[in-house]
Amino acid sequence: MSIFFVRSFGATAMLAFSAQGALADLSAQDVWSDWKSYMTGTGYEITATESQSGGTLTVSDLSMMMPIPDEEDVTAAISMPEIKFTENGDGTVSILLPAEFPMTVRASEDDEKFTVSVTVAHDGTPMTVSGDPTAMTYDYATSQMTVTLDSIEATGEDIPAGAVKASASLSDFVAKTTLSVTDARSYMQSWTASSFTYNIDVREPGGDDHVSAVGTMLGVETLGNSTVPTELDKASDMAALLASGFGVDASFSYASGNSAISIQDGSDNFAFNSTSGGGDIGMVMDASKLSYDVSQKDMDFNVTGSDIPFPIALSMAEAGFNITMPLAQSEEEQDFALGISLRDFAVPEMLWGMIDPAGTLPHDPASVVLSLTGKGKVLFDIFDPEAMEQVEDGDIAPGELNAVTIEQLLVSAAGAKLTGTGDFTFNNEDLVSFDGMPAPSGEANLSLSGANTLIDKLIEMGLMSDEDAMGARMMMGMLAVPGEGEDTLNSKIEITEDGKILANGQRLK
Repeated sequence: MSIFFVRSFGATAMLAFSAQGALADLSAQDVWSDWKSYMTGTGYEITATESQSGGTLTVSDLSMMMPIPDEEDVTAAISMPEIKFTENGDGTVSILLPAEFPMTVRASEDDEKFTVSVTVAHDGTPMTVSGDPTAMTYDYATSQMTVTLDSIEATGEDIPAGAVKASASLSDFVAKTTLSVTDARSYMQSWTASSFTYNIDVREPGGDDHVSAVGTMLGVETLGNSTVPTELDKASDMAALLASGFGVDASFSYASGNSAISIQDGSDNFAFNSTSGGGDIGMVMDASKLSYDVSQKDMDFNVTGSDIPFPIALSMAEAGFNITMPLAQSEEEQDFALGISLRDFAVPEMLWGMIDPAGTLPHDPASVVLSLTGKGKVLFDIFDPEAMEQVEDGDIAPGELNAVTIEQLLVSAAGAKLTGTGDFTFNNEDLVSFDGMPAPSGEANLSLSGANTLIDKLIEMGLMSDEDAMGARMMMGMLAVPGEGEDTLNSKIEITEDGKILANGQRLK
């Protein structure tokens, strides 16, 4: 994750929404000074014109510029025309953005320049800030907020007006952010929206080729807590940022959604449509780890295209992915995790009919689930480009794998099901016994049901020969023993510390 994301996220939060309430006086200058302090402290260079009239502070021609980390002579800038901070007379301050205003994002490298201009529109409702200079709360609500792409300009590239169209909008948007400042800045944020929609359309100038994507999410909700250090010697140094206490714990969810993608390339075309029953995204980042947890449920997909002989309809009850990886260079063991879940994946009978026209096999949905946890060491600074290059060149070891636990293994399809768990440790001093891999020790317990029935049906269908079936059954006989149920096999695979491999107590190696 780049520092560019971190700073952009913080600036966007400061410029867009927030909330909660306290009983103390705030001045317009208090709020604006805090914004400047935050943004300059995280690497922005700010220029603006300030004018005070009574209880209203007007900030015009606002420009925020930042260098892009790890890129020499590359900068990005955001500009806005005007923001007003108005004291309400009750200790609170209103922040008023025009009901419609332009925003420009610029990036440059040497003589190359790239500019994106958008228009931001909302219903004109101000956000309200309450509290005191060390504990502010922002409240904001709007019936509609829309961002529309106006233009894209790039050095040496002629992008005609209308060649790229894009917009995104939030309906019934309500946001609340609580900020407290001590040794660091702490944010607690939540926002909801009844819907989020987007529309992207890219067309070939003077031609018929185009790509379009539209989508809607309903019942959108975001929750997040973050900590940002107040002082940094070098804001672009992610390692220093994390060591100083930076952290994020955020989640995003939606109740249902749909999307459609359409591509026209000459005489070829492709279309993809999907619906879902909701999903969740979770993210945690701090000095010790980075983790993501993503899931969706009740998904339906429809695919058509000039190169696809017939429409394809697919469905899945659940799809998920999670990863936790340590970030800190350390000789101490650290936790990691990896998981994938694809449950009840179903294909249409039309596809089954091409493989199994007689209906010999069960056409039940298939599932694949794998959940791993473990411990390992990170032996280099992942934020150091030189160290990363040394790892890529093989000059230094990136880390050590110390332990892996198979929390869950599930593979089911065509009437057969494989399940299992396991627990292994790894000896990084022994790279000989297993051909350069740290020597494992531990055991896995597996259960397989329906395999012999599946083999019989594959023979009947002509998809497996008798010789192949015999070889498969001999292998299962070597590795497994009969279980309690019909057509069930169990297997205990052990690897000893001295390198022996056992299956149900019988030595294989």
